[in-house]
Amino acid sequence: MSTRLACVVFDADRPRFIADFWAELLGWGVTLDRPDEVDVAAHDPDGADLALAFLPAARAKHGKNRIHLDLASRSIDHQRLQVDRALSLGARRVDIGQGSVPWVVLADPEGNEFCVLEPREEYVDTGAVAAIVMDTRDPLRLAEFWSAASGWPVAHGGAQVAGLRSATGLGSWLEFVRTPEAKSGRNLLHLNLASFDDQSVELARLRAAGATPIEHDGGNVDIAPGLTLADPETNEFCLLRPVRDCSTV
Repeated sequence: MSTRLACVVFDADRPRFIADFWAELLGWGVTLDRPDEVDVAAHDPDGADLALAFLPAARAKHGKNRIHLDLASRSIDHQRLQVDRALSLGARRVDIGQGSVPWVVLADPEGNEFCVLEPREEYVDTGAVAAIVMDTRDPLRLAEFWSAASGWPVAHGGAQVAGLRSATGLGSWLEFVRTPEAKSGRNLLHLNLASFDDQSVELARLRAAGATPIEHDGGNVDIAPGLTLADPETNEFCLLRPVRDCSTV
């Protein structure tokens, strides 16, 4: 295969503002600053963290996002410091029905939920972002699709949670958590795949794995900077053209 997971994309009312929030929170830097896109990535060019991209888009948020980030912590004190830092930067605490849990659920200044996790052994070497988490009706089925799409093997799978990680054992996890709610409307966060080969070949491979093209005006699915597709649970993602990349991973 010749695709890899490149970045997590946020629809944003104020791309540079929200990019600055995430850069400050994660200790990353702004690597691209254009009117149509702002990218944030780790300072280490050889690091294994995915980039975050912020695109200007009309937002109509209804309920909890189906994709969110989990942040890693090294200790309980570090977790508290991260929460305090997020709040000082403009985050707020939110209740999504989590009840009494050891992690802290917050929302960024545009309402995108994220979690600051308690220390966990499986996330000690992930970097700032422990996991990219996707809600799903069928964790293992969606994990198998994204394993085929990204090339990351399924590290653990079950009825409630499934997880992928790069074969290098470095960087963030991609996790799928069972939720009874079906997807409604367009996701405000989505994933981008970078292709290194003939895009038509990769499109055919992804469609064989269960992806479907999303048609736009006039039936054209080719929108810059790539092809817009949906996974088997209709979560949007983009297959970037070979000339485009937004991460050093």
